[in-house]
Amino acid sequence: MAFRVASLPAVVCALLLAACSGGDRMTFGGGSDSPPTASPAPAGPAAKPPPVSMAGRWTLSATGSTSCRMTFGASSPDATEGTIAPGGGCPFNFFTSRKWNYAEAGLTLRDHNAQPLAQLSPTGPSGFEGKTNAGQEVALSR
Repeated sequence: MAFRVASLPAVVCALLLAACSGGDRMTFGGGSDSPPTASPAPAGPAAKPPPVSMAGRWTLSATGSTSCRMTFGASSPDATEGTIAPGGGCPFNFFTSRKWNYAEAGLTLRDHNAQPLAQLSPTGPSGFEGKTNAGQEVALSR
């Protein structure tokens, strides 16, 4: 009898450890381990895509400064956000450009910390113009 009582904690531990090794976990009270799922947020109006597909090579230039090539990535031709891979020699701090997004306010270029670098407006089928947060004029063209 003493052997059975002494081995009871070891058997319980072994059962609990065995339950942890599988995909389904043993729970007390019959509850589920998974967190409760939230109901999806109501869908708002769809974002309006830029007037041109942003994917591809662009040239960023600044008045009175240098210019550089940037490669914009997009998941689809009508994407409203994507990535930026700046080339060498970018003016100001545009070498930190990593993301872009398009909204009603226009095209926003963002750095590696998601901070806005510039806000640009479309100027036609292949260009954007605007200003950096410090007020310098910049243009983006194909």
